[in-house]
Amino acid sequence: MLPFWIALQFLSSLPVRLPGMPAPEQMGRSLLWYPVVGLLFGLLLWGASALLQGTPAPLHAALLLTLWVVLSGALHLDGLADSADAWLGGFGDRERTLRIMKDPRSGPIAVVTLMLVLLLKFCALWVLVEHEQPVALLLAPVIGRAGLLGLFLSTPYVRPGGLGDALAKHLPRHLARWVLFGSAIACVLLAGVAGVTALVLAAVAFGALRKMMCQRLGGTTGDTAGAVLELLELVVLLSLALGLGG
Repeated sequence: MLPFWIALQFLSSLPVRLPGMPAPEQMGRSLLWYPVVGLLFGLLLWGASALLQGTPAPLHAALLLTLWVVLSGALHLDGLADSADAWLGGFGDRERTLRIMKDPRSGPIAVVTLMLVLLLKFCALWVLVEHEQPVALLLAPVIGRAGLLGLFLSTPYVRPGGLGDALAKHLPRHLARWVLFGSAIACVLLAGVAGVTALVLAAVAFGALRKMMCQRLGGTTGDTAGAVLELLELVVLLSLALGLGG
């Protein structure tokens, strides 16, 4: 179970304490548990949504989004902000893009990107709350974190010696494919046709984002991985909300 606790500590703000520094092999195996951490997030959000029944839909959605951000410690939003700054400020240059990502400061593009992503998530949650569709609270975190597993499985990590490098090198690749397959089946069982639609759109978004990263950087970084997770969650929420609107 150590790889699960490693994944939970890394992906969440929950008070998880490890007994010591994990071995690289355990770090790699922790990636296999990322969709399970997503499921845990979804169950916590589902429970919170049940407790908020009767709350006006806008406030209900805002509180759910706040809990969502708090659970993740805004880790992936930080990666999205850094990636947005770097993508515009890098002017197509690999080294400049990587250098900007390491800068802890956030520019206007980062701020605007975060505002738009959070606004769209809030509006999608509002629609889903009004239509009483809490299954979205399970699908989005699972698909987002399964996307991270898929990214490390399929994409080179371009910062040698970093945490992500150890994760990628020691990921059990055969098991990872089965975990991704199982995650996809679970999403379909949970949401039926809507789950299939969300998976297809998330896969298209994943492919487009991966292509951009490979063309600019030759692979992924921790920041771009965080950006992928946030954007996949957004795609899932929007697909489900727009499906209801149709």
